[in-house]
Amino acid sequence: MDCCCVCCHGPTRRSWMWGTILTSIGVMLGGGLSPRGSTAAAQTAENTSAALDVLRKSISVDVHTHGGTTGITSKAPPSSDLAGGMRAGSLAVACLADVPEGPILGTSPSGVLAALRTPEPGQLYKHHLERLAWMDEMVASHGLRRALTAADLNAAHEAGQPAIVMDIEGLDFLEMKLERLEEAHKRGVRHAQLVHYTPNDIGDFQTGAVTHNGLTPFGADAIRALHRLGFVCDVAHATEDTVGQAAKVATKPLLLSHTALLGSKAMGPTRLQGRQITPDHARIIAETGGSVGIWHFFPSLDKYVDGVKEMVDVIGVDHVSIGTDQQVTPGSVQDYSQWVHLVTAMLRGGFTPEETGKIVGGNYMRIFNVAVA
Repeated sequence: MDCCCVCCHGPTRRSWMWGTILTSIGVMLGGGLSPRGSTAAAQTAENTSAALDVLRKSISVDVHTHGGTTGITSKAPPSSDLAGGMRAGSLAVACLADVPEGPILGTSPSGVLAALRTPEPGQLYKHHLERLAWMDEMVASHGLRRALTAADLNAAHEAGQPAIVMDIEGLDFLEMKLERLEEAHKRGVRHAQLVHYTPNDIGDFQTGAVTHNGLTPFGADAIRALHRLGFVCDVAHATEDTVGQAAKVATKPLLLSHTALLGSKAMGPTRLQGRQITPDHARIIAETGGSVGIWHFFPSLDKYVDGVKEMVDVIGVDHVSIGTDQQVTPGSVQDYSQWVHLVTAMLRGGFTPEETGKIVGGNYMRIFNVAVA
């Protein structure tokens, strides 16, 4: 780490970095660290300074992302865009999700994402390996650290360097071969979602036909393997029955990384209603000690905060996280330079700094510590 010895009085790299960010944003918003101008501008600068203080003290995590318009689900080559955005908005960790079924996904006649055809044998596994190689290059050449342990996340945050937790959205690539999970773990993946949009051997998903009546025996074996190997087990997209049965198998906290409360007034009418969850569905996750991530498909940051509040009212502040799902549909955090402004909106919306720290990272860190250790 680039820091001075304890007997010296010079600034550490981390304190210099945060001081520079505070100064630049203070100047931008209010004319200096003691903002002048209108009361509104002064209040904005004060709230942003408080938000940066939260981000300095807490490891913030987007628990589900594809990394924006040039991210892993795009056709763009690896670049520094993700790292640059994370630095600009002071986001510490992005759970960057590979989508193995990407080649067969498209928009259905009803306007929602779906598998448009049955994959060829080995097709999704091949695409998954290509995406892992894409992430390898991102880490090697474009300013990101790969986190394999909680110590890695702490070290990256201390150094002021953005980190990724490698994630897989959907275990369709397994093709009944659990050894592929072990291979993924060796490649650096630490977060895996059971189902997505393609019928698989794991269990039923929210936007598909019910074919298994919940979790399959192979799905239960997959959860046990995830726990044994050291993955965060993500049950986003799974039906309530699948999640309930998964909770009975799970011996570690579960994550449901990206959704919103069913009938969310903050979201308003949406084609994503089939992916929202009921209060009982959310409580299943909370009862495992886990967390529910709220996606960013809200018309504004203030409405996003209202959506977070809706879920907090159901399961409590210790069981809610931020899982934006960049880049799928236009939302309120399309660029990570907006991350600090989301935190500002949370403080402005009535969350305390402690509560905000839990939601924007602490709750995920609790799960990661238990699951990955």
